[in-house]
Amino acid sequence: MVTVASRRSSEARPRTRAAGPTRRRSPYPSWFYLPAAVVYAVLFVVPTVTSFYFSLTRWSIFSSKFIGFDNYVTFFQEPALVSGLLHTLIYAVITSGLKVVLGLMLAVLLTSQIVARGYLRSVVFFPVLVSTIGVGLTFTVLMNPSSGLINRSLASVGVQGPGWLTDPHWALVSVALVDVWKGVGLATLIYIAGIVSIPQEYLEAARVDGASSWDTFRSVVLPLARPATVTVIILSLIGGLRSFDLIWAMTRGGPGFTSDVIASVIYKQYQAGFYGLSTAGNVVLFLVVTAIVLPLSRFLNRREVPL
Repeated sequence: MVTVASRRSSEARPRTRAAGPTRRRSPYPSWFYLPAAVVYAVLFVVPTVTSFYFSLTRWSIFSSKFIGFDNYVTFFQEPALVSGLLHTLIYAVITSGLKVVLGLMLAVLLTSQIVARGYLRSVVFFPVLVSTIGVGLTFTVLMNPSSGLINRSLASVGVQGPGWLTDPHWALVSVALVDVWKGVGLATLIYIAGIVSIPQEYLEAARVDGASSWDTFRSVVLPLARPATVTVIILSLIGGLRSFDLIWAMTRGGPGFTSDVIASVIYKQYQAGFYGLSTAGNVVLFLVVTAIVLPLSRFLNRREVPL
């Protein structure tokens, strides 16, 4: 009797699921993702796979001939292409590093209690909205070594300005500085959003503890703005590695090949009719960006600051 009663009572109890992580189901049917998947396949997957194939061929508009890895061998044997890859890395490091530093400094300034804060935010962000080609042409005139406004202003105080775009030692750096001037507004905006989202309790606690402005910035603002820093680094690095239009508008890779980046070299190969070689260069650029950005992104996002 006891056995039957206990069995009935156990059967009457509601069964509970084993504790564990539950996977939340999407409220949308699977076929809702089909339009986005088709667009992604048409605009990204198919062109990427096609580029990998045509990088192994000698092709024109009407014909193609499979030649294996000859284009890649030629690519790494060309001094201009290898130097263009090196210039690309230098350009990306300079632009991304300066955007992070200057963007953070401007964001701290523009989130403090200063006069005309809203107007200054608009002024800082304005260069982002201007055409890249327009910026390049404007600074080409301003950086003219003999009649440019920059060198004339330096000469008025007794300083002889360099040939910003004509000196091989200055050309790549000059374009990088213009790139920073144009893009630092976006980095500043991202940092402003990150700083504003910091809970005020942390800042008030630091103020109560008698922390100085530098201590508050170093111990509170900088760690909690880490997501914004990661975003700025990744976006700036991708933009620097893929940069082409500003360099082409200001120097066209000159003087000589001293400011050529891989994108401008690829464009010159297209102009010369070496379509297979330039396609291989595009694949190399794609692999370089992927090999740098993905591990860096995983590393930077590995440790988050708990709130």
